[in-house]
Amino acid sequence: MKTITELLNWRYATKKFDASKKLTDTEVNLLKEAVNLTASSYGLQPYRVLDVRTPELREQLKAAAFGQPQLTDASHVFVFTAFNDLTDEHVDEYIALSARTKNIPLEAISGYGDFIKSVFKPRTQEDKHNWAARQAYIAVGNLIDAAASIGIDSCPMEGFDAPAFDKILGLTDTDAKSVVVVTLGHRSAEDETQSAPKVRKALDQVFVTL
Repeated sequence: MKTITELLNWRYATKKFDASKKLTDTEVNLLKEAVNLTASSYGLQPYRVLDVRTPELREQLKAAAFGQPQLTDASHVFVFTAFNDLTDEHVDEYIALSARTKNIPLEAISGYGDFIKSVFKPRTQEDKHNWAARQAYIAVGNLIDAAASIGIDSCPMEGFDAPAFDKILGLTDTDAKSVVVVTLGHRSAEDETQSAPKVRKALDQVFVTL
């Protein structure tokens, strides 16, 4: 079994996928479970992930992503959307789900729900959306690592016209908007970037011991 550092050295932001190689349903479900099991602040999971499979939609997304071929050649395209706001209703839904999952009375954890609401009440809607987007990025990191662990290539992408994506995907005037994309599949043998050395700072430039 490969170590985590070996897997991370193997993976890279794949620029060219082999369009003939598709992920199995088992692999896709495993990746979705990895996203769903990702830690999020307060456990709220303030995001939604669109699994875009329709070829026509993916062609439109490619055009809105400056023609990047990953949008059409990758086996799967996950568009992460972050909630525009974090409302009391979101918190109430989470607290109710927690009570059902843990088989405890709702009243036993209602105080925790009140605490969460008090944290977000003074924040602006923009701040709450930005917070939600940061939670989505934690899930993106987990997805990339999970994919590498089973030999699946990925490419996280921010290079796209987000309002155009929202229009194409029917997100305009909904409760969430697109923030980041992850394309998934298997690298093409013609992708020259796979053999490029990783460019990373030295550890002592990244970590500071206090």
